[in-house]
Amino acid sequence: MSSISRDQVEAAIKQYIDPYLESDLVTAKSIKNIAVDNGKVSVDVVLGFPAKGYHATLAARLKEMITAVGGVSDVTININTKIEAHTTQKGVKPINQVKNIIAIASGKGGVGKSTTAVNLAMALAAEGAKVGILDADIYGPSQPRMLGVHQKPESKDGKSLEPLIGHGVQSMSIGYLIDEETPMIWRGPMVTQALEQLLNDTNWVDVDYLIIDLPPGTGDIQLTLAQKVPVSGAVIVTTPQDIALLDARKALKMFEKVDVHVLGIVENMSIHICSQCGHEEHIFGEGGGQRMSEQYNVDFLGALPLDKKIREEVDSGRPTVAVEPENRISQIYREIARRTAAKLSRRAKEYSAKFPNIVIQNN
Repeated sequence: MSSISRDQVEAAIKQYIDPYLESDLVTAKSIKNIAVDNGKVSVDVVLGFPAKGYHATLAARLKEMITAVGGVSDVTININTKIEAHTTQKGVKPINQVKNIIAIASGKGGVGKSTTAVNLAMALAAEGAKVGILDADIYGPSQPRMLGVHQKPESKDGKSLEPLIGHGVQSMSIGYLIDEETPMIWRGPMVTQALEQLLNDTNWVDVDYLIIDLPPGTGDIQLTLAQKVPVSGAVIVTTPQDIALLDARKALKMFEKVDVHVLGIVENMSIHICSQCGHEEHIFGEGGGQRMSEQYNVDFLGALPLDKKIREEVDSGRPTVAVEPENRISQIYREIARRTAAKLSRRAKEYSAKFPNIVIQNN
């Protein structure tokens, strides 16, 4: 039996291009150890993004590549995840107990941004991450209803709030503090102050990804977010309709101007499938999100169908991914979640939280 070298195994692994990282795992620095003992090969893979639903596929593909090397008799693939904090805008302090903040935005209302935000949060959790969601829509908070959480948050010290848990995800919203039918008749400064307090005065616990569900538009809240909140990346939600794409472009350009990296575009309501006959129809147009991503050189993260079930489930406080994690629509959300987190994992890491504060005193 010919002896197998580590280099041969590495070369075999390099043949597989990971669909989320868009690179081979060696170049992406995801291969942490290769052990070769006669014909037995053991490989340790550490991904920088949560991908529980992908582990079996990845292990099978790597085994296939390595087994093709002459002399290999047995292959063991160990896959783990290590989620790091990634860089944000310059001069903005990190939030305690939160590694990464992902803003979900749309230039326009009515494109299903909040539904996408809550299902994306559930999808990241289903893939193995610790997730929080902050409802930043002060005038029209919808996350309490979508999460099916209606109690008031506790304050153990009289200063900070404990996040409420919905389907395993930590959450905070102005909707928890006021009656559902009470209008918020506030001017801009009050709204931005409320957002900062909800974010900073909540006792988040060991969160890998905090999803911020932004209100539509490019106003005060978006500006506060860009100037004072450490955002690791943003996701733009649109529909294929020209008028929605027009406003989505404004949101994209706003993030570019304030130095927030756009991770990609999600096209919602891209196709309608008739529940009676299965006929597929592009009600709001076709391929708009894809064209926009190509025009602005931004990643296209995925397309979601217009489906009555998605709406019914969030309206009843049971987001699709939380209650049916294995169904077709949930799999699309989970695919988008893996792609979003993988894009973020390739960005520079944030180390400032790991350094001690240095105080110079004159005695």
